[in-house]
Amino acid sequence: MRTRLVHRYFYLAVIFLAGCAIVPKPQDNSPVGIDGQVCAGAILTPPKGLVPTDDPALLQAAQGPSGQGKLCAGRVFAAEQPVTVYRVWDSTRAYTVYGSWWSLDQPHGPRERYQKEEDICPEWSGLDRVTVCTIKPGSHVVIGPGQSADCKDGLTLPKSSANQVYIPNDSRNNQLFVENCTAGAEWPSAAQ
Repeated sequence: MRTRLVHRYFYLAVIFLAGCAIVPKPQDNSPVGIDGQVCAGAILTPPKGLVPTDDPALLQAAQGPSGQGKLCAGRVFAAEQPVTVYRVWDSTRAYTVYGSWWSLDQPHGPRERYQKEEDICPEWSGLDRVTVCTIKPGSHVVIGPGQSADCKDGLTLPKSSANQVYIPNDSRNNQLFVENCTAGAEWPSAAQ
């Protein structure tokens, strides 16, 4: 009887340890995405002018499982004052100038490196223009590290530690949460 009890505890311990081994462990404060996979980077502290808020629907729209190229994980913020954001877009698709995916950092080339850092499949955008705007005060945005993206031709872009900014712009319906925008400058510049 005692031997059976010892064996049961042993098997329970093995099962417990095996179960722990398959659970992803975040490193360096990396959050876990909605699909249970560890993200490549942490959600960074936003710049002055953005404060945490609650907007579950917006958070859900910004995040996606592995392979979709959205955010791996995110946090919602409200703009209390204008905050500068950058968007690289495709001039052959002029309607994309005010899309949803932005950056808090000025973008740098070359194009291929930027595509990988920001999880942008080549077929999604030619990335030849950059626009600088400010987030309108009162707007809600989501910030977080990039999710992996499965592109055409078998290309997979890995999760990225670069934080992206999801702004729910819909220029076709005149819903813009950015203002004071510059004209789209050529990107990358000759210096990059």
